Amino acid sequence: MSEAKIIDGKAFSAKVRARVAKQVQELKTYNNLTPGLAVVLVGEDPASQVYVRNKVKQTEECGMKSLEYRRDPDISEQELLTLVQSLNENPEVNGILVQLPLPDHISEDKVIAAIAPEKDVDGFHVINTGLLATGSADAMVPCTPLGCLMMLKDHFEEGLSGKRAVVVGRSNIVGKPMSALLLNESCTVTTVHSRTKDIEEECRRADILVAAVGRPEMIKADWVKPGAVVIDVGINRIEKEDGKTKLVGDVDFAGVSEVAAAITPVPGGVGPMTIACLLANTVTAACRQNKIDEPKVD
Repeated sequence: MSEAKIIDGKAFSAKVRARVAKQVQELKTYNNLTPGLAVVLVGEDPASQVYVRNKVKQTEECGMKSLEYRRDPDISEQELLTLVQSLNENPEVNGILVQLPLPDHISEDKVIAAIAPEKDVDGFHVINTGLLATGSADAMVPCTPLGCLMMLKDHFEEGLSGKRAVVVGRSNIVGKPMSALLLNESCTVTTVHSRTKDIEEECRRADILVAAVGRPEMIKADWVKPGAVVIDVGINRIEKEDGKTKLVGDVDFAGVSEVAAAITPVPGGVGPMTIACLLANTVTAACRQNKIDEPKVD
């Protein structure tokens, strides 16, 4: 079998961002509306700082308002909740993103619950997770699974209906919403995790395999059905023999590329789609809040 087609998330995300920028310009021109995204960063986690910097940059490049709130790591939980409430009440803010992780003394669940569901562009609020689970079109969908779904729908021109999908991982951020999205597309979905018996055999049954488990190169070539499409959500930094480090996914890219029909690389696959979908969600939120017809995300 020939080597797998590379699903280029970097190129795909550029198309999504260009579409978002066009939608933003139309909202400004015809509705006098500039969508606004507020990003809250608590503490000085290096990875979080990079993510936030990229989000702010791309928000502004798409013509949206970017509001950034940096707070010291010793901020009290109540102070953070008060900030979130003020953003809920600010009409210039259409989307709110509180960068995770938060310091140990702050409950992430409480902070997520405090965000107004209609401004929850991360899609983590229990109301949005419930809407997604019941197949409602009103759900704000978490950005990473949404990006995965968009790439899958682009690859399968005939649609996803009837495909057998396996999601490796059951996190609230990726695994569970990914399974719900695929089920809503009429896939037959299996979620596997650390307690699954014979996990390799379950993976081998998949037409679509989504890996989101956080274990470097866990998915080997003999776990993958020939001709399957593999979406690798993992981002893991490992040390090479020369002492330098490199980023790898949850999938053994070299081996699986010889078996799969298509695969996302790490880096350059799912990662760029996450921010693009965050921008798309912010436009969707702005339209809903102002009772304007919302654009299609696919």
